[in-house]
Amino acid sequence: MTKQIHVGGVPIGGGAPVSIQSMTNTPTQDVEATLKQIRELSAAGCEIVRVAVPDMEAARAVGRIKEESPIPVVVDIHFDYKLALEAVAAGADKVRINPGNIGGEDRVKAVADACRQKNIPIRVGVNGGSLEKDILARYGRVCPEAMVESAFGHIRLLNKFDFDDICISLKSSSVPVTMRAYQLMGRESDYPLHIGVTEAGTVKMGTLKSAVGVGGLLALGVGDTMRVSLSAHPVEEVYAARDILKAAGIRREGPELVSCPTCGRTKIDLIALANQVEERLKTVDKPITVAVMGCAVNGPGEAAAADCGIAGGTGEGLLFQKGKIVKKLPQERLVDELFALIETL
Repeated sequence: MTKQIHVGGVPIGGGAPVSIQSMTNTPTQDVEATLKQIRELSAAGCEIVRVAVPDMEAARAVGRIKEESPIPVVVDIHFDYKLALEAVAAGADKVRINPGNIGGEDRVKAVADACRQKNIPIRVGVNGGSLEKDILARYGRVCPEAMVESAFGHIRLLNKFDFDDICISLKSSSVPVTMRAYQLMGRESDYPLHIGVTEAGTVKMGTLKSAVGVGGLLALGVGDTMRVSLSAHPVEEVYAARDILKAAGIRREGPELVSCPTCGRTKIDLIALANQVEERLKTVDKPITVAVMGCAVNGPGEAAAADCGIAGGTGEGLLFQKGKIVKKLPQERLVDELFALIETL
């Protein structure tokens, strides 16, 4: 089991539930726009949010954002250690830095001292695309071993200044490299791990890569907090993260939809029906399994493990609960009757 850190009131590691993170894409200095997006993320299920701090104006805005944010705020710092000091003073809940790119050891010490005094953890963010030149020269390429060596170098530097309230990420755009790096780090240390596949891509491909990489790690018991990185509105990252946690068997909250593939026996527009049910389930928070099946003959039996569901036939369909048929209905009433049944569960 990994050690535990706290980001605001959210525990990470040490057996705590895997938490969902995302990052705003608004200019951080635009406090109202940033808070609006943070509230949207929180409503979607995000538990920790990160904001970019590229300059002093953004750093000074952190205090106002922190005052009204419904979830803990992490600051993302590159190169300028003074931005980290300003954001910490403003009330940030966590700092994400790469200790190797903010200057000399005195600057790393300044950040470590400031975070220690405020009991704020630091995430050491190793990225396959920005490894130290000497490490890359030694290994000849980006590989899991190089990424882990980089992480331990940063850890030793922080430890040198009596700081150990650390979380680690080792992200690459390559799913296999990312997975092996986290597995290796998990074997060699007990620091909590922030998992993710960086630069994963658009909603479709990015979710797929994250489902394989992040979901695979979670299924293997690796990972304490996660972010799905997508070229999309950040809320899409949160939806994808929730789905991955459910698919990996880590969380059971909210509904799960199961639906069969279409085949030559299908007599209804199953794809449209499944999409309609999936959209309406977004407003349901019950931990239930709902089935949409294409065959009225086999559907209820095949989906017997579902709490409820519908199965289509020719011009009509079946509403069923725990594999037992409740009633036969015209196709146009199937979805409404399904959700009426869901309300009673």
